[in-house]
Amino acid sequence: MIMIEIKNVTFSYRVTDTVGNPVLRTGVSGLNLTIRDGEFIVLTGSSGCGKTTVCRLINGLIPHYFDGEKSGEVLLNGRDISAQPIYETAQTVGSVFQNPRSQFFNVDTTSELAFFAENQGRAPEKIRSDIQEISDKMELSELLGRSMFKLSGGEKQKIACGTIAVADSSVIVLDEPSSNLDTNAIEDLRKVLAMWKEQGKTVVIAEHRLYFLRELADRVILFESGEIKKEIAGKEFRELSADATKELGLRTVQSHSASAFKEWKETMEYFTLTNFRFSYPDKVHGIDISSLTLPKNKIIAIVGHNGAGKSTLARTFCGLHKKAKGTVKLGDKTVPVTKMLDYCYMIMQDVNHQLFTESVQEEVLLSVSESLPETEREQIARNALEMLDIEKYAEMHPMALSGGQKQRVAIASGIAADKEFILMDEPTSGLDYVHMKQVAGVMEMLKEQGKTLLVITHDDELISCCADYILYLEKGSVKHSGPVDIRYDGV
Repeated sequence: MIMIEIKNVTFSYRVTDTVGNPVLRTGVSGLNLTIRDGEFIVLTGSSGCGKTTVCRLINGLIPHYFDGEKSGEVLLNGRDISAQPIYETAQTVGSVFQNPRSQFFNVDTTSELAFFAENQGRAPEKIRSDIQEISDKMELSELLGRSMFKLSGGEKQKIACGTIAVADSSVIVLDEPSSNLDTNAIEDLRKVLAMWKEQGKTVVIAEHRLYFLRELADRVILFESGEIKKEIAGKEFRELSADATKELGLRTVQSHSASAFKEWKETMEYFTLTNFRFSYPDKVHGIDISSLTLPKNKIIAIVGHNGAGKSTLARTFCGLHKKAKGTVKLGDKTVPVTKMLDYCYMIMQDVNHQLFTESVQEEVLLSVSESLPETEREQIARNALEMLDIEKYAEMHPMALSGGQKQRVAIASGIAADKEFILMDEPTSGLDYVHMKQVAGVMEMLKEQGKTLLVITHDDELISCCADYILYLEKGSVKHSGPVDIRYDGV
């Protein structure tokens, strides 16, 4: 019987301000929580509310990896996690991080799936058998033997989940595992979670997306400012109405339908992509689009399964793939893709790749034209931060923020850049309902200012809130393109 007991725990991260002075940022405060053997616990709440900190307390990353000040006890089967080596905790607790790149050790997928099981000293024959079984259940077979560096974000997350499944951990801690998955992949994840629940595993999952956990949760713990705001029993959680979840600041518990999409307006300008072609060295993945006409000054949702070519299309459009072919017709101008960076700003899926400075304020200032007076540049940066509700973090180091807060910093930089096209790769990854709605509102505002937004997303709620047009990719080609009043099934 495995029980997790968090007893009167307060933890504050030790970070630095812009001049290098040490400061403390609260993770959780006075936390008491008991998780019984075999329970399925959902941790939710706004970005930075403390749910990721709870995951780190359970898997031992606090205090063994994250520096800070801690009081209270976290017990696993009566043993203080902070008093035992992290490798001992890892024998019981398996983790799937919000950014799966940070937990990989191998260069190919099959070796990664085997890694934790190998460290447990299990027989090679047993490991190979378990990899095959898990691959069948999680539909990972097509990912076996692949380079880790050539996977999409969603594919990396699926491998991370598969690794923990092969390791057969008794306690499984997941930090927003659905954030980069499409609808089909989320359903695959739900089946794996259901399998773990049926096997009697203890599952602790931090999530903003709640609909796929509706039938699985035994308890939902709602956090706010590092404290438990509300505990919701599984039965009550399943019966929550849309209004009730909005009142709590949560994503919906119900599945989404096309009826929520707004009416399409026919009057528009267009831009055209011609002979867009790019292939990765494996000659399997890439894009091949002969001609595609899209509406200007609209919000275009780019959808499709993981690995369909969505991010490749966006990077090609922005001119980030120097070997890509193609042109973009903008009114009476025809621009080669290699020159499109002059017209575009891209917010990447992994925002850690584009955070460079010592403070949030400086990060946003990087995107503001240096030809403007300094006072005007600073005002533009402040306005962008206020739009995303992160002005209070202006002097913080960007890497000290939560995943959702980093995402908003990157979006604020995009706003400040003032380019004609803004491309966003999963902009609501890691965002709670309130901030997802806020991002949707900012996107609407940018559209009203004459910007064209191309948004890679698996987030049906975001599409429902603000998308005008759907572009559905499959295997690097366009399967469907049209206004949102043509039925969209969450592909």
